[in-house]
Amino acid sequence: MSLIASLGALEIGLVFGLVALGVFISFRVINFPDLTVDGSFPLGGAVAATLIVAGWHPLAATAVAVLAGAAAGALTAWLHVGLRIMQLLASILVMIALYSINLRVMGKPNVALITEPTLFSLFAFNDWPDYVFKPLLLLAIVAVVKVLLDLFFASEAGLAMRATGNNARMSRAQGISTDRFTIYGLALSNALVALAGALFAQTQGGADISMGVGTIVIGLAAVIVGETLLPARGLVLATLSCVLGAVLYRFFIAGALNSDFLGLQAQDLNLVTAVLVGFALLAPTLKRRFLKRSNRRATTVKTTTATTTKEAL
Repeated sequence: MSLIASLGALEIGLVFGLVALGVFISFRVINFPDLTVDGSFPLGGAVAATLIVAGWHPLAATAVAVLAGAAAGALTAWLHVGLRIMQLLASILVMIALYSINLRVMGKPNVALITEPTLFSLFAFNDWPDYVFKPLLLLAIVAVVKVLLDLFFASEAGLAMRATGNNARMSRAQGISTDRFTIYGLALSNALVALAGALFAQTQGGADISMGVGTIVIGLAAVIVGETLLPARGLVLATLSCVLGAVLYRFFIAGALNSDFLGLQAQDLNLVTAVLVGFALLAPTLKRRFLKRSNRRATTVKTTTATTTKEAL
């Protein structure tokens, strides 16, 4: 794989690192199976692209996109906690509605940003090529977001949100408003996903109505791969594993699609994703089996050695 292809994989991996952090918050922190991300990711791209084309500053357009994603997540949570609609069904309803909303926002299936200013063009250095500068800027953005998340989850509000997902009944007994923190959690989750969508649209030169297809799968794959390769109990390492998982996932995908001996093409992306996620799901089980067999062998060797020593004496 060439240097440019590797940096391209790093660039996309960092963008989806934000998606992985959002999915981690919904699935792991507040224990809410949320499919809204398939709609909030293109929502972020649609809002940012449309506002930039309308003449807005890219930073302001990106901020509005983040707020739009937060509103989508809050709506999903409200459907559950306010109207008592099942979690998965509430997220599916919002995801379906966002498809039409995204079309309304853009006014057409796609919006081009090729000739428009973006965050990357504003902060770019003249002597730095795009394929080098974009990953560096994205790395800085992801690092800042990760640190802010770690600080938030170490605060009183963050601990209350974690308690809500860990044991809602006990949290309510301690006076924590679990409904409110569920809304906050999903709003934060989808705000990060919308931020990723806005950055993705600006890196790829436009937003498209179909850019969110499979986002939840990619986010879950990144979380699972990260947890498999870097198992951690602390939240600081857990958020780091999500970002690393997203980057490694994109490198695995790029490596598989660029391997001539495998004969894979772009249309095989979903197949490669399914195989990779399946392997990541099986890896912890295989690891436990391997450790169990190793412990059995070690115990057998110790027993045999002890028996032999007694007989010799």
